[in-house]
Amino acid sequence: MTSFNELNISSRILDAIESVGYETTTPIQERTIPVALKGRDVLGLAQTGTGKTAAFTIPILQKLINADGQSIKALIIAPTRELADQINETVKQLSKYTKLKSLTVYGGVNKKPEVTRLQRRVDILIACPGRLLDHLKEKSLHLNDLEVLVLDEADTMFDMGFLPDITKILTYLPNKHQSLLFAATMPKPIKQLTDKIFDSPETIQIGTIKPAKTVSHHLYPINEKMKKDALLKILNSTATGQILIFTRTKFRTKKVFAELDKNNFRVVALQGNMSQNKRMQSMNGFKQGKYDILVATDIASRGIDVSNVTHVINYDMPTTVDTYIHRIGRTGRASKEGEAYTFMLPEDSGMVKRIEKVLGENIEKRFLEDFNYGDMKVFDSPKQLHKSNRFKRQTNFKKTSTKQSRTRNQSKNYRPQSKKQSNV
Repeated sequence: MTSFNELNISSRILDAIESVGYETTTPIQERTIPVALKGRDVLGLAQTGTGKTAAFTIPILQKLINADGQSIKALIIAPTRELADQINETVKQLSKYTKLKSLTVYGGVNKKPEVTRLQRRVDILIACPGRLLDHLKEKSLHLNDLEVLVLDEADTMFDMGFLPDITKILTYLPNKHQSLLFAATMPKPIKQLTDKIFDSPETIQIGTIKPAKTVSHHLYPINEKMKKDALLKILNSTATGQILIFTRTKFRTKKVFAELDKNNFRVVALQGNMSQNKRMQSMNGFKQGKYDILVATDIASRGIDVSNVTHVINYDMPTTVDTYIHRIGRTGRASKEGEAYTFMLPEDSGMVKRIEKVLGENIEKRFLEDFNYGDMKVFDSPKQLHKSNRFKRQTNFKKTSTKQSRTRNQSKNYRPQSKKQSNV
């Protein structure tokens, strides 16, 4: 790892980096920042949680540190409102000793305050594609003086159907600007897009699409009707920190949330039908430890930095391998250990094989001790039956008749990060 002091960065930015406690670069930062500082286009391939935000934010701040005027000089496009807010938070932290101003624009909130704010100084704009395109069409913002474009979580934007919007947005940009694109995977349409917008880019790849080695993977063969009881069994018999539970649909998120809330768990939900204010309250409450459990659709699986998540539970099997990787990437971060539990229905065997192929190993199958499986054939072979000692431990939090805070003790295998490191 390289010290930030060894990079060609203004003292004002270095002071901000120090103030937030970062001491050394992550691999993606170490390789990206020097290249971006030279004005080169960058194609960065790395998993979430590797420090990509700072990897593109620091070069932007260095490039614009002496900028003046009111025109937008840098544009960062993100797929979700949560990620846009997270990026803006990092930009504000690292630019606090400069005069640079940033702003987020995205759907789900009143557009008028955005228009008013855009009339004042904005150097760095962080935007979601749909709302950005609206502003461009209505001429409430202009990108004539843009110097840097960042596409963050580009593969997610493709998955969410934003590629046509991105293509239209590009027509509003000046011909000459620096482009930086970051993704965990490189689907063919994204590769075709990069061929259009990049000028001899430097490709920087950190690791593979495989999840961190700090994550343990476990399958729970089950049928649909048993999921609710199995989830309650796991939550009541497993020592955990904070837990992310992923469902496939908004309706399922609401249903699981209601069941856990009824059982007096400190739980909150996150799904696309919620208002922006409600979504922010849910995410912030989970980040701050107000809630032990966050139930979410895949909107929360990419680009969201939540520390101390010890367990990810896939209540519904993800539809793609990439989705699985991104979901479980919410745990086992920054050298901490995490666990991924996945409910497996009989029809999920094909997806499991594809996931195992990427992992390079078979995923351990488990059964719940003292759980009524009825006549269901839980495992393919009796040899796969075994009891997990993890389920003999006391739960980390005890439910009460009221929804009061429970005591949370970390798993024995959950070790805090030994030293400070940038993961923004």
